[in-house]
Amino acid sequence: MITTTTPTIEGHPIREYLGIVTGETIIGANIVKDFMANIRDIIGGRSNAYEKVIREAKETSLKEMQQKAIEMGANAVVAVDFDYETIGASGSMLMVTTSGTAVVI
Repeated sequence: MITTTTPTIEGHPIREYLGIVTGETIIGANIVKDFMANIRDIIGGRSNAYEKVIREAKETSLKEMQQKAIEMGANAVVAVDFDYETIGASGSMLMVTTSGTAVVI
């Protein structure tokens, strides 16, 4: 499965557009990660715990979108976009959505 943020794939003409596909992931961060991230915010540096959570959410969302494209008969997804939002009463949940166009190349 070829997946790209560009609207075309060089050297592979799009033969058929099958429609929009999406993937959604919501992940909660636990109190230990929140505490460590707050410390890093005060003293500076990167929050490896949050970076790992974001990477996991992105990969899960991407795989879900690709699976939906395969089920539609696609062998590629073009014009992929990622969106990140915090949700929940205290913003303790991270939502990652992925969208693109399923195509046959």
